[in-house]
Amino acid sequence: MVLIFSFAGHLFGLSPGDLSRVTVEQHPGLQLSHDLAFRDENGQQFRFGSSSGKQATVLVPGYYRCPMLCPLINDGLIQALQDLRASVGGDFQVVDFSIDPGDTPADAARKKSEYLRRYGRAGASEGWHCIVGDQRSIAQLADETGFGYAYDPETKQYAHPSGVIVLTPEGKISRYIFGATFDARELRDALIGARKGESSSTLSKLFLLCYHYNPITGKYGALIMSIVRIAGIVTVLLIMGFVALMVGRDRRARRAFYETTPSPDGPAVRPYH
Repeated sequence: MVLIFSFAGHLFGLSPGDLSRVTVEQHPGLQLSHDLAFRDENGQQFRFGSSSGKQATVLVPGYYRCPMLCPLINDGLIQALQDLRASVGGDFQVVDFSIDPGDTPADAARKKSEYLRRYGRAGASEGWHCIVGDQRSIAQLADETGFGYAYDPETKQYAHPSGVIVLTPEGKISRYIFGATFDARELRDALIGARKGESSSTLSKLFLLCYHYNPITGKYGALIMSIVRIAGIVTVLLIMGFVALMVGRDRRARRAFYETTPSPDGPAVRPYH
């Protein structure tokens, strides 16, 4: 199931055609280019593959000056990371990747400091990188990971999907995890698979579109909230339908069991159909 919150683009700065490109095309098994040049929070060169060593990587696309869903994505990721026994730095690494060429190493350094403070585990600094790059490198990495985004010059914001991409120690795409909150068990399994060099597609894609948030009021627009409410109702209905299906299947199984089980007084009588 694919659930993408796409809005009426003419109400904002992006057209429906622009928003139609904001999606994720999964590329499991693809090796990220080693010649992609980025800089980390210290202004030092960062290259995928050479910097990852022997550790799997959680790649987090977004941008550092985002006033919208990006902070929630990182909050959700940090919460899941805190529930893992494995630790950033010692067992795997996290790389926050900015799609905004205007983001600087100083912006990256501020975000890294914030993330490390919230994560709260010793030794994470060496394994948590916040990188920035020029337009060419950003576009190439986004293309290789299948991460579609669009820039709105009116609001000076980026529309992009939410989620993370798990890479193998060699820098190959192993798995995609969509959404703004993450299940620690799913993240753990993805990291284990990446460490083994496994790659697979995610069948169910559920992600929010990070776009058009009012940083002054701290709220999304009425249209977006309506879409979120509708999505919540649909989710509840799907769960209710699943429960009803399971209950019906259990009742049929019990009926079949009683119809075929001999009674103490003789063989069971099968009803006519």
